[in-house]
Amino acid sequence: MRLFPQTLLCSLAGTALAPAANAVGTLPEAPINDSASNRAQRYNIVYIMTDDHTMQMMSCYDRRHIETPNLDRIAADGVRFVNSFVANSISGPSRACMLTGKHSHANGFVSNETSVFDGEQQTMPKLLQQAGYQTALIGKWHLNSTPTGFDYWKILPGQGDYYNPTFIQMDNSRITCKGYVTNIVTDLSIDWLENKRDPQKPFCIFIHHKAVHRDWLPELKYLPLYEDKTFNLPDNFYDNYDGRPAAAAQEMGILKDMDIVYDTKMHLPDSNTPLTATYRALIGRLDTEDRKRYEDFYRPITEDFYRRNLKGKELAEWKYQRYMRDYAKVVKSLDDNVGRVLDYLEKKGLLDNTLVVYTSDQGFYMGEHGWFDKRFMYEESMSTPLVMRLPQGLKARGDIRQLVQNIDYAPTFLDLAGAPIPADMHGVSLLPLLRGEQPADWRKSLYYHFYEYPAEHMVKRHYGVRTERYKLIHFYNDIDVWELYDLENDPHEMHNLYGAPGYEQVTADLLQELHRLQEQYADPIEAELQGKH
Repeated sequence: MRLFPQTLLCSLAGTALAPAANAVGTLPEAPINDSASNRAQRYNIVYIMTDDHTMQMMSCYDRRHIETPNLDRIAADGVRFVNSFVANSISGPSRACMLTGKHSHANGFVSNETSVFDGEQQTMPKLLQQAGYQTALIGKWHLNSTPTGFDYWKILPGQGDYYNPTFIQMDNSRITCKGYVTNIVTDLSIDWLENKRDPQKPFCIFIHHKAVHRDWLPELKYLPLYEDKTFNLPDNFYDNYDGRPAAAAQEMGILKDMDIVYDTKMHLPDSNTPLTATYRALIGRLDTEDRKRYEDFYRPITEDFYRRNLKGKELAEWKYQRYMRDYAKVVKSLDDNVGRVLDYLEKKGLLDNTLVVYTSDQGFYMGEHGWFDKRFMYEESMSTPLVMRLPQGLKARGDIRQLVQNIDYAPTFLDLAGAPIPADMHGVSLLPLLRGEQPADWRKSLYYHFYEYPAEHMVKRHYGVRTERYKLIHFYNDIDVWELYDLENDPHEMHNLYGAPGYEQVTADLLQELHRLQEQYADPIEAELQGKH
């Protein structure tokens, strides 16, 4: 099997595409028998992170919608975390939590729109470097700064592009590569593993995909995929947000907020909106032949859509099907490329000495509550998939049920590397769980804080605590609303129990735990709010 099936064509930005000097697609077949020289005394780490990939669209978690056989391989050969969560469900802040092992208020990156990541601060990649590891980052960065702590990096500017993407290189030059971004990020990652690392040293590579971010542009070969599939509506697709004013105030509804051109690709030549202009620019990155292939696919769908003139529920459900199909197509390419990385590691004899981690920067709504996007502390966006293929010596297998959070990744990787874990990190090492241990003192609650408002999708600022059974949320800033959910009896969070008779003690206990966590992590928000009153 060829591990480098795609000829990677790249050029300096603004010039014609041409074969790169070290085109990944022209690399020789990877040798099989070099595992001894590549195997270090310490575990290697391959960290694969996607954007907006949710548990509902990963078949080792949920088999209702699609199959993801390569992602499932990771869980089958290791562990699946079934209570995995983020500390702030938005891309840049989530990445900052991962890199620092700290909540957003402590690492300083609280919002995509107002923050710049302070690269001078302590980060897990820097500490791995100090421990003798090689570090590399390829793909999405999205922290409004230059990466630090990496021996090698090649990043997408901003959100990046699905088609013929541009990358920023370490000398700050820009290079444009021909092809589909998920394939190219994988090509560049395997190229680093094959040609740019020192095989005598342990390594940690961060493979950060743009997928599955809005606006879900599929790889061209998968355009027809899922077109004959009808996805079932979530039971709460038509949520009326009764008793939940913060949930009612958002701007992320499939019916009212999903753009008919930008999101569902129903483009007419005379369309004239800012999102239409953005959409034209995105598909305009395709060359003439590929652009024709793309437009030939969508034209009959578009003509049929405008001919039907759908309204109300019919329109909402039509948009839902288009959304699900496009999202699923993008996941298909992602799953293919995870398989390529696993196959490479296996062929090189690296799997037995490498921890392979797959996760996303947060979850996503696939029509639950009538929504797309994330941001809320509700389950679909606070949760995130986390599966790990374990190397020899780590004995855990199957499901891990303890509460874990993305602030735990940094201390885990340091612990695995034999490096000290700084006392100021908020996260805890997952290594005992990976060894199959059941620590009696494992955490019983998680803290969450979302800051990005007013901003796109208009989700109110809020913070809260989640335990194994309950969740307490406080929405603040231009609103003062509390919500309480019994996740055992109301897993879809439809019934706000805050102030309901019989829940006084539960509420008091959760408030006490919330305040304890805010004190533990030194989040000043409640003192700030009290100072404003």
